[in-house]
Amino acid sequence: MTSSFEFHTYPARISDAERDKALKVLHDGVAMGRLSHDTFIRRMELALAARRSEDLVPLTADLPTESRLSRLLFGTVESVSGFTVRLRRAWQAERLPKLLLPHPGNGHPLRIGRDPANGLRLTHETVSRVHAELSRQGGMWVLRDLGSTNGTTVNGRRVIGAAVVREGDQIGFGRMAFRLAVT
Repeated sequence: MTSSFEFHTYPARISDAERDKALKVLHDGVAMGRLSHDTFIRRMELALAARRSEDLVPLTADLPTESRLSRLLFGTVESVSGFTVRLRRAWQAERLPKLLLPHPGNGHPLRIGRDPANGLRLTHETVSRVHAELSRQGGMWVLRDLGSTNGTTVNGRRVIGAAVVREGDQIGFGRMAFRLAVT
């Protein structure tokens, strides 16, 4: 008696490292002016939703990868020029109040603003009624500005649309600033 076995091979799930690499290429593309902000946001959303490695290829295919020399040169310049920013951030980090990231299992985005219906109500006059939203997407925290008047910042840079945030980042809503922390 002969038995027949069927083997199915399914594509491997995308790793966080592959997704991070694609997100870095997209970030570098917008930083070099090769992508518009809207294109960057759309591609970032597609990268976060990707299920297979093949889904990432078309998102970065039109963007150049850096040569070794340019990485070395830009990395050195970035390190030197960013030193004062990092020093100031480190000095201020402990003095900022902590903003605890929500429990990841919640599944609902955290709305931030002056409106009492928000999950996090901030009553400062520079905070809009519905200022920003913090959500978990693809294993990462994403902070989205919701058209606030005085802006949302991450580590001193204004958020246009959305930005990936991590524990330890300094985030600001208008003139209110916090350091992200995990419970």
